[in-house]
Amino acid sequence: MSEDDYCLIDATRPPRADGPPYAECVLCREPTEYPESYKGITLCPVCEWQEAQRTACSG
Repeated sequence: MSEDDYCLIDATRPPRADGPPYAECVLCREPTEYPESYKGITLCPVCEWQEAQRTACSG
């Protein structure tokens, strides 16, 4: 059994934008790396990293 078998969190991410305009982070309102046209939750690199720390699988 691999380490990946323990983590059930869906890790899909929106596509990266080629340039502005960028979507706002849903937590801090800073620009993200994702296109403004993306529909869904977008996080800036800092909030994305913090969220990953909070939701990391422990095993």
